[in-house]
Amino acid sequence: MTPDKAQAPARGVTNPRRSAASPNPGEWVGELAEDWAPTAARVLLGLVLAWFGYHELVQPSLWTGYVPVVSGSTLVVLLVLAHGWLLLVLAVAMFAGIAIRAVAALTAALLLEIVISLTISSGLSDIVLRDVGVLGLAVCLTATTRQRLLLRG
Repeated sequence: MTPDKAQAPARGVTNPRRSAASPNPGEWVGELAEDWAPTAARVLLGLVLAWFGYHELVQPSLWTGYVPVVSGSTLVVLLVLAHGWLLLVLAVAMFAGIAIRAVAALTAALLLEIVISLTISSGLSDIVLRDVGVLGLAVCLTATTRQRLLLRG
C-alpha cells in the first residue's frame, strides 16, 4: 500500500484531522451528490413517465399517430391507453422506490422500442433524441445500487 492510501480515511468515516467547524465545501457537496443523485434521477424519470402516461390516458387520440400501423382505430386507442397505464405504473414504482433496477430495465426496454419505432417511421428528430436521453437515464438507473427514499416492506 502506498503512503497516500494508508492515510486516506475509509468511506463514510470523517477525517479526524479536520475539525467539524471547518468542513471542506467540495467534500460535502460530493457526498451529497453521491448520496442523492441517483434518487433525483429516479424521481425525475418517474416524473417524465407520469407526465406522458397521464397525457396518453387523458387524450389518447393525440397519441394514436405514434402507434405502428395497426388495423382498427379502436385497437389503436386501446394500445395507447394500455401504454399510458404502463407508464403510470412504472412512474409510481419509481417514485415509491419499488424494485428500482427492474423498473428501470423495463423502462429502458420500453424506451428502446419507442426510439427504434420513431426512428424507423420518421427518422432522427428532436423527439427521438429526447427519448434517447431519457433512455440513457433509465439505463444508468439499472446499474445504481445507492438510493434514498425507498419504500421498504
